[in-house]
Amino acid sequence: MNYQQILYSLDGATAIITLNRPERMNALTKVLEAELRDAIEQAGRDSEIRAIVLTGAGKAFCAGMDMDELEVLPPDDIQAEQWMRPYDMNRRADYQTRYSYFPAAPKPIICAINGAAAGLGLVMALYSDFRIASQQAVFATAFAKRGLIAEHGIAWMLPRIVGHAHATDLLLTSRKVTAAEALAMGLVREVVPAGDLLPNAMALARTLATEVSPRSVRVMKRQLWEAPYQSLGEAVTLANAEMITSLQSEDFKEGVSHFLERRAARFTGR
Repeated sequence: MNYQQILYSLDGATAIITLNRPERMNALTKVLEAELRDAIEQAGRDSEIRAIVLTGAGKAFCAGMDMDELEVLPPDDIQAEQWMRPYDMNRRADYQTRYSYFPAAPKPIICAINGAAAGLGLVMALYSDFRIASQQAVFATAFAKRGLIAEHGIAWMLPRIVGHAHATDLLLTSRKVTAAEALAMGLVREVVPAGDLLPNAMALARTLATEVSPRSVRVMKRQLWEAPYQSLGEAVTLANAEMITSLQSEDFKEGVSHFLERRAARFTGR
């Protein structure tokens, strides 16, 4: 796909996806939405890619849905055929909806939040595996101020990240939250100066690409996102089965070898 509203580039084993509508604060359109999903799935299929960094061009990360499109959006657009996909038996159905597909990506997604993350922009950040914020970042659910509701699973995701009290506050008031407050409530992993945002995100991506097994990361990401639907017994049973497989993997052998030989790891993901 030739992208019009995102940028897609590679830096070593990291795919960098940039929302690229800076003049509109990277507000979502149907074009951008389709391109973003294609790019994430492309990075997921690429065996050379071990991490994905998602960020925004200009001063904002994503200010939500573009108001020009939102104004004329048909009420049933959320269930339009173009957004429906054939069911994939290898992915949990919960992570195949229009916006909740980030957890199904086999690579960790690092969200580098460079500015405003509101509405669907916040939803995308929540579905990412890591969130790093610039000091200029600001967060808002925004839905109540538009006469909308807690969209696209945010009422499920937000309490799991910041707790029920914070989630209630953010959803019902739609107030803006600074980067410092977001850090205090656990919404983001760290807050850094604007100029350090992408370097910090890329440093984390390099750690994931070179210092840990991509096979382990892939399996553990799936375990983490499956856990909310499992009992402890089910989680242990799955872990036991995965442990047997991991002990037979090339990455396990390499994990032992590089430790004993006191050298850098050379994981293959197999």
